[in-house]
Amino acid sequence: MRVGAIDCGTNSIRLLIADIDDGGRLTDVVRTMKVVRLGQGVDATGILADEALARTFAAAEEYAGQLRGHGAESLRFVATSATRDAGNRQVFVEGIRDRLGVEPEVISGGEEAELSFTGAASALSAHPDERILVVDLGGGSTEFVLGNGSGVLAARSTDMGCVRFTERHLVSDPPSAAEIEAAEKEINAYIDEVLRDVPLGDADRLVGVAGSITTVTAHAMGLAEYQPDAIHGTALDAAKTREACTSLLRMSRAERADLPYMHPGRVDVIGAGALIWRTISDRVGELTLGQVDGATASEHDILDGIALSAARPRSEAN
Repeated sequence: MRVGAIDCGTNSIRLLIADIDDGGRLTDVVRTMKVVRLGQGVDATGILADEALARTFAAAEEYAGQLRGHGAESLRFVATSATRDAGNRQVFVEGIRDRLGVEPEVISGGEEAELSFTGAASALSAHPDERILVVDLGGGSTEFVLGNGSGVLAARSTDMGCVRFTERHLVSDPPSAAEIEAAEKEINAYIDEVLRDVPLGDADRLVGVAGSITTVTAHAMGLAEYQPDAIHGTALDAAKTREACTSLLRMSRAERADLPYMHPGRVDVIGAGALIWRTISDRVGELTLGQVDGATASEHDILDGIALSAARPRSEAN
């Protein structure tokens, strides 16, 4: 079956067209991303900006053509943090419906977490009893999901992300020490909240997904260009993760823009993403008493989870 999946987040809108075999394995036909910054200003205003909606609708129109051209039989469109928070989200819903012919699903943080785990787990080699902590670091939210071969054991979605924290804290170029300290304090407060629901210290392995984490990995690897196949499955120890995150955080926007693997739409927010990832990696290491030293980057994430769910009857997918 050929399916389409669209993940519309705070920073980017991504399309996956894939074939799914009888064993539930995905084979990519198209996997692409556009940075539209749908969540521009939402943290402060509570509404989706007109220019952000225009960028997102233009991308949706382009994706509609690709879906038709490749003969996708089913499409699931999922919207996450920025749309959950927006008072005018009905404008977004109607605009997407008009362009793609499907109702965009504004999913809860809990469902976002489960889809992220499903997508990441689909591409991981793991013992059935291994407890994997998947962290999906997005533009407006970050999901923490602990699971094993049986599925999700515990999950929590938080309102922290690279766009939200750039707008809220890291406004200088490069960020000041005071801005970094304030942001880090809030990140740790969110992690403390996560611990009420998710026993992070029980993790056997830490897996990070989404663009901030894969870009940190590309930076640590010193790639000549962004190479998903090289990044996927790469494990960095805690020291290398911290070094790469700190390097990106201290750079100016101009310095980050010169990096050959840096997407233009990520230049201004990667500092906040790196700080969030550095803090999470450090805390997980502490909570596991050093048993989890660093993390593995995955290029497979919520988008894969959406595609897998698009192949099932909607009653079962929900």
